[in-house]
Amino acid sequence: MGAVFGYTPEGPPDYGLVPPEPAPDWAPPGPYVVALHASSRRDKRWPGDRWTALATRLGQAGIATVYPGGSAEERAEAARLAAVTPGAMAAPPLGLPDAAALLAGAAAVVGVDTGLTHLAVALGTPTVGLYVATQPGLTGLHGGGRAVNLGGPGHLPDVDQVVRVLLGSSARG
Repeated sequence: MGAVFGYTPEGPPDYGLVPPEPAPDWAPPGPYVVALHASSRRDKRWPGDRWTALATRLGQAGIATVYPGGSAEERAEAARLAAVTPGAMAAPPLGLPDAAALLAGAAAVVGVDTGLTHLAVALGTPTVGLYVATQPGLTGLHGGGRAVNLGGPGHLPDVDQVVRVLLGSSARG
C-alpha cells in the first residue's frame, strides 16, 4: 500500500487488532501450537502424515497440538489427525471470536494458505505459513519477525524445516 500512495512503510506491520483473552477454557493448559490444516482448496493442503509427524515432534518437546476445522469434513479430518498423535486434540466447532482467542493464546500457529493463518499473524502470534500450491511472494504472511513463509509450488515444506523455525536450529528429528 505504501508504494501505491508514494511512501515507504516503517517498522513491522501493525494490524491494530487487540488479541482476545483468554484462550477457550478447553484449550490445553500448557503451551500449544494451532495446526491450521484445512483449506477450501485441496491442492493447498499439507499432507496429513506431515501434520502428525510435526505434532509428534512438538509433543516430544512438551507442546500440545490443536487441530481446528470449520466444516464438518474439516473437523472430521482434525479428529483423525488428533487420534493418531498422542497429546494432540481436535478443537470443537468454533465461531470467529473463539478461533481468534485460540490463535492469540497459542505459543505459535502453523498453517496452510488460508485466512486464519493471516489472522494469527495479525493477532501477533508467531506463525509459520506452509505454501504448497501458491506463491508466498504473492499471498504470504507479513508480520515482521513473527511470520515465516515456507515452500511454494514444487517445494513442499518438510517437517524438519517447520520444527527448526518453531524450536530453533538445534531441533533434530
